[in-house]
Amino acid sequence: MDNESGKLKRSLGLRHVVFFGLAFMAPGTVFDTYGVAAFQSNGMIAIGYMIALFVMLFTAYSYAQLVKEFPSAGAAYSFAQKAMNPHLGFLVGWAILLDYMLSPMISALLLGISLTAYFPAVPMFVWIILFVIVITTVNILGIKFAANFNTFIFLLSLVAFVLFVIYAIKFLLNGGGVGTTFSILPFHDKEVQFSGLMGVVPILCFTYLGFDAITALSEETKNPTKTIPKAIFIIPLTGSVLYITATYLLQLVYPDIRSFVDPQSVQYNIFYLIGGIFLKTVFVGTGIFASTISAVASGSSASRIMYAMGRGNVLPKKIFGYISPKFHTPVYNILIVGLVALSALFFNLTAATSLINFGAFFAFAFVNISVISHFYIKKRNRSFKGVIKYLIIPAIGAIFIFSLWLNLGWHSFLLGGIWLMIGFIYLVNQTKMFKRPPEEVFSEASEL
Repeated sequence: MDNESGKLKRSLGLRHVVFFGLAFMAPGTVFDTYGVAAFQSNGMIAIGYMIALFVMLFTAYSYAQLVKEFPSAGAAYSFAQKAMNPHLGFLVGWAILLDYMLSPMISALLLGISLTAYFPAVPMFVWIILFVIVITTVNILGIKFAANFNTFIFLLSLVAFVLFVIYAIKFLLNGGGVGTTFSILPFHDKEVQFSGLMGVVPILCFTYLGFDAITALSEETKNPTKTIPKAIFIIPLTGSVLYITATYLLQLVYPDIRSFVDPQSVQYNIFYLIGGIFLKTVFVGTGIFASTISAVASGSSASRIMYAMGRGNVLPKKIFGYISPKFHTPVYNILIVGLVALSALFFNLTAATSLINFGAFFAFAFVNISVISHFYIKKRNRSFKGVIKYLIIPAIGAIFIFSLWLNLGWHSFLLGGIWLMIGFIYLVNQTKMFKRPPEEVFSEASEL
């Protein structure tokens, strides 16, 4: 891990890693996506999250298996590179960069839109620039500082969530909504078509993106082969408790889903209904917090993926492989992520979201396949237990993710395909028409 500039520092424990992943997931997005998802499916979003969790746990399992074997900062990039093929590994890393690099930009754009609505006299570009400066500074100051910052902000968001639960229960007990706190409506409704429910599962799966990002912190985590796998499961399970609780109460409070005037902002109507301007204001503030911690987490992950590529000379090492001796962070990469986030000044939100979905699902599919390639094919773990662990479970995960990937819109495939083509052209040039493999990413496995 040593290089001419410095090295990453192991300073993160299980608590830091879990909160870091939860920050990336930004559980508060459950409120932002609820209206659209509920309107499209006519309800039962709580059971939809259970289905989404079931789907994502297969991929979480594959990440956990691979991080034990390859605990490096490259995450999906390193997994596919070492388990399958160096060239394919580069393309997988190139794809997942879409997720990590564009997430801060989306956070900046959403925050800019929100604050401009409340302070119309202040131009949106001012909020976006200030936001990018803050998240870039936090990430440069060190991973421990960033993790503690994310933990603090996430706990504030959790307080807002508890307030919502209290106000919702009080509203229901006073006869509002369905008039009861116990109902099977969010889990079973004969008027809801199963096909309609399954149609929104990709949207719900999107809210789980983040459990994977912590694998990029392997070289900054104490005892990563034990800590990271635990966190990989704790994060989606914890998020699911919040998601299911929130959507259960949202549907009971406002059961007439078809009356939504604007599904994208219905959550603020519900907050005002049960808690007045106080609760609505609290959640506007929470949205700012969620955008901040999600951008810090995704920016950290993106910079570590680029560092892994730079360290191995897959990307120019002097820039991408540089670690600040003072802060022990890949400063140049963090600055690059900040510059990409500034594209929120002119980028289209729909296009950016499409790219993130494309990149994440593409990489997830190959992470599942990497388990089969490494453990079942290369290491020949083909006992009865091995077949289940290293063939059946990851194969199911790959099929689930590939199905979600195929259901993405044409924007995703057009823009994602262009991004992959750029990466492919760079790879062809870097490997001299595949006459030599990309440089191997150095593994610290021997040091762990």
